[in-house]
Amino acid sequence: MLRKPKVGMSRTAAEKRAHLMREIVETLLFVGIVFFIVQFAIRPYRASDTMMPQLQPDQLVLVNRAAYLFGGPGRGDVVVYADPTDTSVQRIGRVIAIPGDTITVSPTQVIVNNVTLNEPYISVPNGVPPNTNIVSALKLGPNDYFVMNDSRLKSPDSRSFGTISRGNVVGKAEIVFWPLHDVQGISTYPNVFSGVSK
Repeated sequence: MLRKPKVGMSRTAAEKRAHLMREIVETLLFVGIVFFIVQFAIRPYRASDTMMPQLQPDQLVLVNRAAYLFGGPGRGDVVVYADPTDTSVQRIGRVIAIPGDTITVSPTQVIVNNVTLNEPYISVPNGVPPNTNIVSALKLGPNDYFVMNDSRLKSPDSRSFGTISRGNVVGKAEIVFWPLHDVQGISTYPNVFSGVSK
């Protein structure tokens, strides 16, 4: 004699299968979204000797490509950007002046909006003027950023090729993540720029 399946039990099995399928789909969607965010928003960059002493050659830096979705870089931000003379080349530098600023670079000083910057992050040999390229009272346009290397004797940067546009900025360098014993955040030195008027 054939037994009829119990309706309650078959529904429970169907519900379990549906629940399992829903969990699999949700998990795959979550993994896909995370993968997309990571691919879009985060990119590694290998530092060179242009940002010493804060960044050492061959350290790997985490670059947040989504940092400027709703605004541009601020003074002091360390950014990865496309070289305006060859956009296939990416460089790293510190934003010194932002749209609307006026910057002057003398052999020994950097002045932004009439404020002389005290820059503890720069690297130059003792007795050597840090700035070999002079910039005279340059007023930045509405989409312009002036970037300089912390290793001031290294080039190129905005002292040689001029300002970079917002479209050239790839993202903000946030963290050194390799080698592991060097893991650290990348300082923007807000105190250096705190006295500079908007």
